[in-house]
Amino acid sequence: MEKIWLPSYPQGVPPEIDLADAPSLVAVFEKACARYASQVAYVSMGREITYARLDAEAREFAGWLQSRGLKKGDRVALMMPNLLQYPVALFGALRAGCVVVNCNPLYTARELEHQLKDSGATAIVIVENFAHTLQQVLARTPVKHVIVTSMGERVGGLKGALVNLVVRRVKKMVPAWHLPGAVSFKAALAAGRRHGFRPATLGHADIAFLQYTGGTTGVCKGAMLTHGNICANVLQAWHWIRPAVREGQEVIVTALPLYHVFALTANCLVFLMIGAKNVLIANPRDIPGLVKEWRRHPVSVVTGVNTLFNALLNCADFATLDFSTMRLTLGGGMAVQAPVAERWRKVTGTTLLQAYGLTETSPAATMNPLDMKDFNGSIGLPISSTEVSIRDDDDNEAPQGQTGEICIRGPQVMKGYWQRPGETHAVFHPGGFLRTGDVGYVDGRGFVFLVDRKKDMILVSGFNVYPNEVEEAVAMHPGVAEVAAVGVADAHSGEAVKIFVVRKDPALDAPALIAHCRTVLTGYKVPKHVEFRDDLPRTNVGKILRRALKEAA
Repeated sequence: MEKIWLPSYPQGVPPEIDLADAPSLVAVFEKACARYASQVAYVSMGREITYARLDAEAREFAGWLQSRGLKKGDRVALMMPNLLQYPVALFGALRAGCVVVNCNPLYTARELEHQLKDSGATAIVIVENFAHTLQQVLARTPVKHVIVTSMGERVGGLKGALVNLVVRRVKKMVPAWHLPGAVSFKAALAAGRRHGFRPATLGHADIAFLQYTGGTTGVCKGAMLTHGNICANVLQAWHWIRPAVREGQEVIVTALPLYHVFALTANCLVFLMIGAKNVLIANPRDIPGLVKEWRRHPVSVVTGVNTLFNALLNCADFATLDFSTMRLTLGGGMAVQAPVAERWRKVTGTTLLQAYGLTETSPAATMNPLDMKDFNGSIGLPISSTEVSIRDDDDNEAPQGQTGEICIRGPQVMKGYWQRPGETHAVFHPGGFLRTGDVGYVDGRGFVFLVDRKKDMILVSGFNVYPNEVEEAVAMHPGVAEVAAVGVADAHSGEAVKIFVVRKDPALDAPALIAHCRTVLTGYKVPKHVEFRDDLPRTNVGKILRRALKEAA
């Protein structure tokens, strides 16, 4: 497709990026630490770490890995929520030349075993809350070195001891575990300090992350994201947001987990490069706690998914925060609903800008211009050095404005799936375009619009119904807090639309909701079935799991 989006680019955004500015993630990290040495890099549970201290401790962790015989290319797993230990271990592993394997702390034993065996990880850093899961599978994995840390280990002193007491004894969040030979995070840093650190030689082609994802097809697999992929995406994002942010002055709230690629790149890496203070939220499901932590800082940037923004807006205390320092709100990970975006602007005074990407694209592929005053429903323009092609079912490029599969090509697109050449081949067009599995179209100005996931499409009497459209229509009703739409079998139409709804108004009933839908949706799109629930199943970043609801339906 011709790059019709370039004339719509914000002023100052280049059509192409120059990767010579970022030879590796380690180079980006070390430059930021030197430039902003005295400033605070991360905050967690009241404890701060400066860029200088982060630099020193990452060296120590790299030294510990090297003292245990790990070398360039070896895999190191990280299994923890947003704590200070995470960036230390992350940048330490990268400095040692290792490949980071991010693990969801909520994994079952089976899921963890698969990821550790598939990746070949030989070391893991894990929070004690989840050590019992590792204990169940450790003997069947290649892991030889285990570091176990606690929620309060980096908080230190009486407060740290109190945190651990509450977590272990009051909330009983640490099941009994036994991992012979495991060391504490503090002990590992001390040993690494004594051993010393030898810098690894790294370039764009070296793998930085095995980021596991269900992908567009099949079983959970590791997307090979190279230093070049991630550096490209960091630079692409930086050029895009540069007019709106101030180097060394921003304060960003990180509620999404850093082990997820969205927060990993956007929060952890992009804002580290510009010397921001990163406020880490260990438990994003505790919305009152998140609001309380937000109140302590002059927050200027926040990223999130639609469900997080919606949950914040439904918390009464959120509206009492001071939003005078806010400069940027970025939504991704799932479609942002227009009613949520409109409420966000009214409450915070900032536009909720939507971006789009996949694990396989490091993740950003499109972003909306930062000078937009109103939510436009688009997932944005293809960012610098990025091409978007809309393909029909025969792999032909669809005409402008016509719906088809969104395909992406650019320097941020993954190297492939770890040890899965067949699946890698299947997900790429011969010309190098990645098949996303998402359905969308491009308008006359180059803005990309996401219709839905190809696999989530509902077929009603031969007509395509996209869950996103139904969910947005239902969410417009003032009595609805959250909604998810799926297709269920129907004897007459093949499939019918079923919605699962969390009520804001306890008096809301199914007939009233269906009547509302008839005013905003074509007949075949109107839900035939309504089920009210107290909550909806979610992924680790808060995305609603339609698959689980469909199975339950």
